[in-house]
Amino acid sequence: MTKQEVREAYIAKRKALSPRQLEEISEAVCHMVFSKYQLEGKKISIFLPIERNKEINTYKIWEKAKSFGAQVAIPKANFKTNEMKQVIFENEEQLEVSEYGIPEPKKGRVVAAEHFDYVFVPLLAVDKQGNRVGYGKGFYDRFLKKCSPRCTFIGLNHFDELVDKIDGIEFHDIKLNACITPNKIFRF
Repeated sequence: MTKQEVREAYIAKRKALSPRQLEEISEAVCHMVFSKYQLEGKKISIFLPIERNKEINTYKIWEKAKSFGAQVAIPKANFKTNEMKQVIFENEEQLEVSEYGIPEPKKGRVVAAEHFDYVFVPLLAVDKQGNRVGYGKGFYDRFLKKCSPRCTFIGLNHFDELVDKIDGIEFHDIKLNACITPNKIFRF
């Protein structure tokens, strides 16, 4: 399947999820994160969900990681430059929803890419080699390139199955180190 075919198929699969199914998926993924990764005192980046796209609810991951003393940053995208910066997420009053439906920080302290221990990456699908398909703007690929080699890139996936192979992967597409689904953890 090409990236575009994968993108279309998984957008449709997500649209078919009921609110209850999405909440169950989000709870299960959150549980898997904390069952396998020690986030205490770490610097992590996590995306906040675009609700209209039925993304995984990551607020629970933020709350729990923060309670463990993790420093949690969230992305702020600049659609003019196609760059993304990471801002420390302290509370929900800090947020505004962009025209693209993305909850983003209005203000806050920026953390440079090379300081992160873990980056939790949104995706529509991932293949068995760790290649992910997102919405196609490349924000995460550009950001992940700047991260330290010691940083772990972890995709959060709604579905337990992986695509066999995504055709059309390019040199600038950054592979994940792992992917967490509601019932499994894949390492690449």
